[in-house]
Amino acid sequence: MKELLGTGVALVTPFNEDGNVDVAALTVIVEYNINNGVDYLVVLGTTGESVTLSKAEKQLVIDTITATNAGRLPMVLGVGGNNTALIVEELSSVNLKDFVAILSVSPYYNKPTQEGIYQHFKAISLASPIPVILYNVPGRTGSNVLPETVVRLAQDFENIVAVKEACGDIVQVMELIKNTPDGFHVISGDDITALPSVLAGGSGVISVIGQGLPNEFSSMIRLGLEKKVEEAYRLHYNMQEGMQLIFEEGNPAGIKTILELAGLCKATVRLPLVEATSELKQKIEAFVKPFIKVTA
Repeated sequence: MKELLGTGVALVTPFNEDGNVDVAALTVIVEYNINNGVDYLVVLGTTGESVTLSKAEKQLVIDTITATNAGRLPMVLGVGGNNTALIVEELSSVNLKDFVAILSVSPYYNKPTQEGIYQHFKAISLASPIPVILYNVPGRTGSNVLPETVVRLAQDFENIVAVKEACGDIVQVMELIKNTPDGFHVISGDDITALPSVLAGGSGVISVIGQGLPNEFSSMIRLGLEKKVEEAYRLHYNMQEGMQLIFEEGNPAGIKTILELAGLCKATVRLPLVEATSELKQKIEAFVKPFIKVTA
């Protein structure tokens, strides 16, 4: 699937100060990313605070991004959770015609065994009419989808085409690249190891900071895919501090701070998340000034 090569961005859901979805800001963010070189859009991922959106709000986000994108870039839809039956039910009712794949996170909180994870994704694979990207993010789910489980799923189900790997362990990433079938995409889900993952043979990234610095980040990944190592790492080191800062107090508080400084949306997040502290905002502002015209 060539649509999954390069830089995907896990879009935020901007809110007004009253807490409602800011449709105008979402439109601006989508245009900003399309115009600055990202390769595909990821809708309603965890960065989009999907777990605190109502069903109607989720549909509003989908409709807004779809209308703004107008078929220009491939789109991936987040459809995941820790109740397998509910995900299967959702896949039978959601309109997926505008999406090239779904992104489905490994079950969180339940902490299933590797066999439980396999059976969960088997059920999703059988229910999904479009390709499936597995999402492994142990820091959020409490369990690690081991490479052998990913390989087993990739071999057993043709529509499981990729894994978004956010374990932060480059050795695990390399195991996946080495052992998954030809044509299977290993996509970094971790900004700071995205370039090393690509240089090891990965397909690209689904990025958080990429939507705040789309030109620089997508250029870095493109150079990495072209094996232009020195130029790619120059960009990486320019952005490395920001990659760490935006996660210092949780996601998406950090990236929303960058987007607010760029004048794209407010930094408002929904409880139980809170905005970045003023101390962190100052650090992020100092980092981002060489990249964007700060509007604050």
